[in-house]
Amino acid sequence: MAAVLAVLASCAIVPASDRASGAEIVVSINKATQNMSVLVDGIEKHNWVISTGTGGGPPSGSYRPLRLEKKWFSHKYGWSPMPNAVFFHEGYAIHGTIYISRLGRRASHGCVRLHPDNAAILFELVRLHGKINTQIVISNTAHVAARVMPTGAVVSDAIAPPLAAPAYVEPSGQGAP
Repeated sequence: MAAVLAVLASCAIVPASDRASGAEIVVSINKATQNMSVLVDGIEKHNWVISTGTGGGPPSGSYRPLRLEKKWFSHKYGWSPMPNAVFFHEGYAIHGTIYISRLGRRASHGCVRLHPDNAAILFELVRLHGKINTQIVISNTAHVAARVMPTGAVVSDAIAPPLAAPAYVEPSGQGAP
């Protein structure tokens, strides 16, 4: 029962009234398409190509960042550089990579690799808005859906209304890899 409660707590969206100052960041990782979408208060701000693990990692689920490391080297994999690392689950992290040519296909030991410039942007978003305001959602087939804005609507980053809960979209005709 305690394990179930821990999983549910890690998946909870923090209501706007309970959040510290800062936007809500949702990092949506689709392992099937090797793509990451970054939503800020429900609006997609970034969409990047990534590489995830050749063995299927990281595990699908919903996580909060555990720690941030601007400069880090893997103790497990030959001191490989992991710049702008956002650690989220049992040693798994989202981080920059020197293997840019491998982005777009499974290539890592399990972490989520990004172009170093994109990793720096994500790192700063999480640092500025806070780990409590950041959710990392990893799926084999789905992305967290961005809020649909009316045609012609302009939303300022400063006044965007908070997202109550993410909507999950299953792409039609695709199964798990």
